[in-house]
Amino acid sequence: MPAYRYRLVNVFAEAFFGGNPLCVFEDAQGMSSETMRDLALQFNLSETTFVLDRPEPGVAVVRIMTPTHEMAFAGHPSLGTAHVLRDLGLAVEGMTTLSVPAGRVPVSAEGDVWTLVTPSVGAPGVRTPEASRAEVAGFLGISPEDIAGDPVWMNTGIEQCVVPLASPEAVARSVPRDAPQWGSSLDGRRVLYAFAFDEGRRSHGREVVRARYFSARGASVVEDPGTGSACANLGGWLLTQGRAIPDGVVVEQGDALRRPCRLFLDVDAATQAIRVGGRVISVGEGVMHLP
Repeated sequence: MPAYRYRLVNVFAEAFFGGNPLCVFEDAQGMSSETMRDLALQFNLSETTFVLDRPEPGVAVVRIMTPTHEMAFAGHPSLGTAHVLRDLGLAVEGMTTLSVPAGRVPVSAEGDVWTLVTPSVGAPGVRTPEASRAEVAGFLGISPEDIAGDPVWMNTGIEQCVVPLASPEAVARSVPRDAPQWGSSLDGRRVLYAFAFDEGRRSHGREVVRARYFSARGASVVEDPGTGSACANLGGWLLTQGRAIPDGVVVEQGDALRRPCRLFLDVDAATQAIRVGGRVISVGEGVMHLP
């Protein structure tokens, strides 16, 4: 009976019961793709990661599974997996690099705050959605006046529809609907990332953005408490807008779900580098005995 050890961590967490939960299988070598998918469904978290080969010191091959599909890149799984690898003694000088289908993702730590650099190279991918601004407003259950700019498919590692709103209140009022009509990303997912700057407010020495992330599963919609890949795409949006944020941004997400997440975003216009970070808290571990 094969046994596989796993860790449970909360990513982007400010407290033990905050953040976005993640399950990390420490060594999944020999595990089939079907078993990985089954385990992701068993835990039923937004993502579960599986550490495979370690081809060189400080580098790990990782697969990221949701309950329904595999992801080429995702933010909170990358940070949480790096945290577990450090606990296992597999980081090098506080750094580790994850090899995921989207590319290599360098991740570094200051204490328990981890920061990744997105796998995109150069300018982010940008694509215009088929839906109009008014239609996207309808998808979010808000008025067209609540939309502050054109929605856009943004890709800094994985494609998502980024929707700038006029106020944090509009973000809070969003009630997603009509999911089958949203339109799909290049990899077939239907997602909306709604955000707004909380103008004049600062936290952690940074400008504040309020955000919510919705993904469709069939005709239903699931809200994610903390979405690092979407935060990275917000960074891509800032680059395309030419908006300089010298002190960086803190994205507040997940409060409505009682899983408050705080994501730190830094963008370097000169190099096009996008960095996303947050605190990781270990909360448990165990062993899965497979038949």
